[in-house]
Amino acid sequence: MNHQESLFDKLGGAGGVHRLVEVFYSKVQLHPQLSPLFPEDITPVMEKQYQFLSQFFGGPALYSQEHGHPMMRARHMHIPITPELADDWLGCMKEALEETGVEEPLRSFVLSRLAGPAHHFVNMPRE
Repeated sequence: MNHQESLFDKLGGAGGVHRLVEVFYSKVQLHPQLSPLFPEDITPVMEKQYQFLSQFFGGPALYSQEHGHPMMRARHMHIPITPELADDWLGCMKEALEETGVEEPLRSFVLSRLAGPAHHFVNMPRE
């Protein structure tokens, strides 16, 4: 594998990231703590997540092109996010990575890259 290859490419490009987002949100929607935080029509959320992850993983800058600078913490401030919820989010992502066939060590690397942003969004103390 080429070491210059982006995470976006390693995850299968557009198709791989789309599949990851679909599987991830199927898990979020079933999660008792996470599902109430999301709108019933999850489609726009999934599209933004696809755009953001594509960009975050080194693919096309789809999110910035459509929405400007990500400013993700500010965009999530209206949602009460505890450390537990950040961990739950990461747990759903871990399951989605496993289910979409992302192998180690790539799976752990992707989770470690997402752990920083996930915990950066925390704006409420532990429950």
